[in-house]
Amino acid sequence: MPRITLVVARSLAAAVLLSFSSASLAQGQPAPPATVPPPATVDVPRLPAPDPQVSEAARLERVTFDQAVQRTLAKNPTIVQAAEEIRRYHALMEEVRSASLPVLNAVGAYTRLDSNRLEDGQVAVPVGLLNLSVSLSAPLIYPRGWVQWGQANDQVDVARANEADVRRSLAVAAARGYLAILTQKRLVETARIARDNAKAHYEFTRAQRVGGIGNMLDETRAAQELTTDEVNLQNQKIALVRAREALGVLMASEAPVDNADESTPTEMPTYGDAMNAAEKVRADVLARRRAAEATARTVHDAYADYLPYLNLMAQPFYQVPSTDNSKYPTSSLTTYPQTGWEAALVLTLPLYDGGMRYGQEHEREALASEAKVNVEGTLRQAKSDVRTAFEEIREADVALDQATQSSAFAKHALDLANLAYRAGATTNLEVIDAERQARDAETQQAIAEDAARQARLDLLAASGHFP
Repeated sequence: MPRITLVVARSLAAAVLLSFSSASLAQGQPAPPATVPPPATVDVPRLPAPDPQVSEAARLERVTFDQAVQRTLAKNPTIVQAAEEIRRYHALMEEVRSASLPVLNAVGAYTRLDSNRLEDGQVAVPVGLLNLSVSLSAPLIYPRGWVQWGQANDQVDVARANEADVRRSLAVAAARGYLAILTQKRLVETARIARDNAKAHYEFTRAQRVGGIGNMLDETRAAQELTTDEVNLQNQKIALVRAREALGVLMASEAPVDNADESTPTEMPTYGDAMNAAEKVRADVLARRRAAEATARTVHDAYADYLPYLNLMAQPFYQVPSTDNSKYPTSSLTTYPQTGWEAALVLTLPLYDGGMRYGQEHEREALASEAKVNVEGTLRQAKSDVRTAFEEIREADVALDQATQSSAFAKHALDLANLAYRAGATTNLEVIDAERQARDAETQQAIAEDAARQARLDLLAASGHFP
């Protein structure tokens, strides 16, 4: 396509020159110079000068790859929320556990009557009565509460496994953010080199026109290429700012974050180790498996809903004054000594509850089946990720090698085009085309380098070796 465009442009230029030459020969006068109107300018609103204090506060914080990951795992709000979720499930376990432990209450009551209650002229109930007691309720045999206690403890373990999965996801996100900064800085440098090449070419064409050996067309084309490269450079700088800010947010930093070096993980597992670790080490697989084990336990423990349970209830008391009505056989008032106690053993056998237990059992079976399918799907995805990562590394390395060679060829072609143009052997169309191809080749090389680094990160994450 660039060759066809160049031929068409040359044909148009030749036709214009031929028409000017023909008109000049017909009138016997030299052709007048063509006048090109200056490009229109557009007024755009400008931002005020930045506040020096704001610029000082926005100073970059430089970290290494390992520091970026560790800071993210230590300070990211999502990690903190996952840790608080563990505490919440532990609190729920304590609530469930309370049903299997004794309950002790102290009760005090003071009763005031309008007057003494008399029986055969004697005070049977005094006008004021103070009663103090302690009530104890202890489940001696409570299978249902015991299994619920164990199931609640399982949920704490599930929350811990989920926290590990969240840590894995955020560590991978931080690593990708760090690699994105490396790539974006390379793209900024590529855009800067392209801008500098275009600027040098523009200055040369302008010097030629001012010296009387150049033309306005070459200068205009060079200026257009320079402004295009300048726009691309500014856009790449904006993308770099966004990448730095995104990593700073992941790390819970108050300032944008930049890379301190270009060190990244290089030691890769073998295919067999990666597959084995994906099944036994990868955090999301372990989390799904732990959740499946917890739901399977609820199905197994359903028998406890049908077992009887035995409670002990005891209550010592102290009453002032006592109400001793034993000498009044016909009295309807209750006799309470000053001190005493009472206790009872209560055995409960659940016979029929309207089908509640059957419905709960069916719900647990469905949840257990869903959890099992979830484990299988997650494990299948993990193994697929490992296979994909190995293929990705292989293809990315080939692409990087080819992109590096392409970039070298494009740089050499640009040097040759500049030499030919300065020697007058070609037009600046070849130079501009070579500049664009060199910029594109450099960009493709940066993208290929990022793809190779990302592929290695994918393998580490897929096999559970990262973080």
